[in-house]
Amino acid sequence: MTVYLEKLAEFSALLRREGLAVGLQETADACEILSCLDLGDRETVRAALQAVYAKSREEQAAFQRAFDGFFVSVERREALRRRHAAEAEELARRRAEAEQELQVNGQPMDLREDLQEVYIRMGGRSREQLRQLLEKTRGNLERSPRLYGNFIRSVFMRFLLEQQMVMEDAAAGCEESDPDLALLYRDISHFKDTDIPKAAALIAAISRQLDAELSRQRQGAAHSGKLDFKRTIRKGLETGGSFYRLSYRRKRRRKRRLVLLCDVSGSMLQFSEFALRFIKSMSEVSESSQTYLFSEEIHLVDPFVLQNMDSFREYVRSSGLYGRGTDLGTALDQLCRGRPAALGPSVTLLILSDTKTIDLPRAGRMLLEARQRAGETLWLNPIPERKWPYVRSIQTMQMLCRMVPCSTLDELARACRKMLK
Repeated sequence: MTVYLEKLAEFSALLRREGLAVGLQETADACEILSCLDLGDRETVRAALQAVYAKSREEQAAFQRAFDGFFVSVERREALRRRHAAEAEELARRRAEAEQELQVNGQPMDLREDLQEVYIRMGGRSREQLRQLLEKTRGNLERSPRLYGNFIRSVFMRFLLEQQMVMEDAAAGCEESDPDLALLYRDISHFKDTDIPKAAALIAAISRQLDAELSRQRQGAAHSGKLDFKRTIRKGLETGGSFYRLSYRRKRRRKRRLVLLCDVSGSMLQFSEFALRFIKSMSEVSESSQTYLFSEEIHLVDPFVLQNMDSFREYVRSSGLYGRGTDLGTALDQLCRGRPAALGPSVTLLILSDTKTIDLPRAGRMLLEARQRAGETLWLNPIPERKWPYVRSIQTMQMLCRMVPCSTLDELARACRKMLK
């Protein structure tokens, strides 16, 4: 049994690396269940462990991948070991070749590590195209090393970035066997009109799961240590005056007070709608929270409007904010100067925007002032994190407040889980 427990502990660690919330309690439950099962029945073991470790559909998909790769026969494990060793040897050979090929005038080309890895892993035909470019420009490179060295590096950067996106799209395509799961990991900006009802249903399902998870965490939280006499006496009366069931007071959990500043200019409307669906469907969000929409101006939303998110788009279009430019500096200025004050030490300011705005320096100054007034400031950004280094406004705002990537529904759910814990 000790061997099985060690293997189960290794499997739990693997699931944690896959992003599942696995702790000692889950491992102990799995161990107790396995002690009652026939370990020779693989599918029964799979179903039992999945019930313990994986709750949501995305967690179940990650569990299936981990289970199939971890619990294998001795022959299969040895075959996988040989295959991985061969792949590692091939990658080492390619890296050695890349060190020689990614050079200009005998010096290593200044490329990011992830782009070097793209060059190593992409097909021979694509690598041959870049090698031919080096051959064609070799003469010019010898005459003007600095000029053509920068030119070649820029061409390599652009080509490798395009290849990186192609590889990521191909990996995302592997999820098409489950349309709902594919929708969860697809870039929100790529959603079609036909995807919106499915996305709304998916958001509602995930929100219920998050609410249940947070509720379990509250119930399992430690008490304050003080005896609750009224509840103890009431339970004692149920058992004829025997006070063997003691009740303790729990610290009152105060709901978060949020101020949401949502960009609804142009393509941001869809992202703001989905983010609001997530946040407003969480029971942990206080009813006293306020939502502001902005583009060139700022507009406080009536709470009754947000009770029916299906009509949110029509409301935004009728407000006069949709289709206009973005002025984050003005929006933050009006939010800070408003009376009564919207921001305070007990408020979490949540900004939903891609950071693209007119007068970026002013927006940065106003963000600093808003951050000083609010207790916490968090920025949900719909632009994929891999593109952040190439967007100047993101680099500026990222230095001023904590920014969270939210380009997919999965990332939005993760952000809400962290925010509401």
